[in-house]
Amino acid sequence: MALIKSISGIRGTIGGQAGEALTPVDVVKFAAAFGTWVLQTTGNSTIVVGRDARISGDMVNKLVCATLQGLGIHVVDLGLSTTPTVEMAVPDYQAGGGIILTASHNPKQWNALKLLNQKGEFISDKEGKLVLELAEQEAFDFADVNELGNYTTDDTYFQKHIDAILALPLVDVEAIKSKDFSVAIDCVNSTGGIAIPMLLEALGVTKVEKLYCEPDGHFPHNPEPLPENLREISRVIEKGKFDLGIVVDPDVDRLALINEDGSMFGEEYTLVAVADYVLKNQVGNTVSNLSSTRALRDVTEKAGGQYYAAAVGEVNVVNMMKAENAIIGGEGNGGIIYPELHYGRDALVGIALFLTHLAKSGMSMTRLRASYPNYYISKNKIELTPEVDVDQVLIRMQERYAKQPINTIDGVKIEFDKEWVHLRKSNTEPIIRIYAESESNATADHLANKIIADIKEIISAKA
Repeated sequence: MALIKSISGIRGTIGGQAGEALTPVDVVKFAAAFGTWVLQTTGNSTIVVGRDARISGDMVNKLVCATLQGLGIHVVDLGLSTTPTVEMAVPDYQAGGGIILTASHNPKQWNALKLLNQKGEFISDKEGKLVLELAEQEAFDFADVNELGNYTTDDTYFQKHIDAILALPLVDVEAIKSKDFSVAIDCVNSTGGIAIPMLLEALGVTKVEKLYCEPDGHFPHNPEPLPENLREISRVIEKGKFDLGIVVDPDVDRLALINEDGSMFGEEYTLVAVADYVLKNQVGNTVSNLSSTRALRDVTEKAGGQYYAAAVGEVNVVNMMKAENAIIGGEGNGGIIYPELHYGRDALVGIALFLTHLAKSGMSMTRLRASYPNYYISKNKIELTPEVDVDQVLIRMQERYAKQPINTIDGVKIEFDKEWVHLRKSNTEPIIRIYAESESNATADHLANKIIADIKEIISAKA
């Protein structure tokens, strides 16, 4: 059993002892803390709630909504929804905040409460700490019987979300229709199974092969949209006549694409391709996190814009996008943030922009992918003993590579011309995660192994 309390919410496995997993007691405690924080900081007594389709969702939803009502909060329940849909609904309702019940890409035994501020954006580090403090102190004051909150439902927001996407100037429905795309989709039996077919129909895509679009929460495979989990849809596309495949995670904020031959477009390149299309129509800046591919920087600079790297985490990317007035940004896990719609990772707007780009390019998926700089990321970690001072190791690595460009806003990122390595320490265990990127798998692995050897040498010298 597991329970992880973080600044962005609470996540855990269902069942077990209170305080050691995401039990009903923990759900109520954390919902009460967040509701209290919203009332104290905004004076706004409306909160929007939505959930993905995982098995525990209905139970957790009832606990959260009832707890908020108990605080005197008016609850707007979107029911089965997506993370980006809830993010858009919060400001539309002029609510004080929002809660998304989803454990994102985690397996079905997990669930979570993800917390939004009144702008429909993830709460900040400082705000998250205040919520955690309220939960720890159990500093809640529930309403008396005459002041209980109201509960209403709204099942119109998928359509409102899609309508807002269709209204974007860079989404060209006629261009998409004219291509008569044949598409296979895998929505992992969550809410993408509702939203993605609706969106494709609105975009004029009529040839759709649906895999796992029943929103019952029984994930047919590991729900994280990584190549090793997408073998079935890859085989379907390889054997059929499809233009592309579309895969989303359970809460529909990550987008993975599959080429017409069944090969992977690459989740790192979802953002690259969409940014390329946006930049072809508007010169501007872009942002991704430090562990995302350099290809976004290459595409941005080629278009006359400037690229910025943010610390890992969606809230950090959003903050830098605002600071640098970026026109598009996101994360290399297939997360696209398009501010003209809203400041949140959104697979739905990603699909609409990508299909427009593909239609107007006149290329196949494989040709489009080949048009971008080719990089490979090697992901590794080194496990350390508890007595190792990880911060000191990172300082020593900075000193060792002081002649190279170094970024220290989130761990240590060292650049070597068009190669880079990013070292990040875990906040929960004695581990350094090591990401390295180069123009081939072999050279990325070699760079990562060189850095691992350096770390071992530093640790041995201190022993």
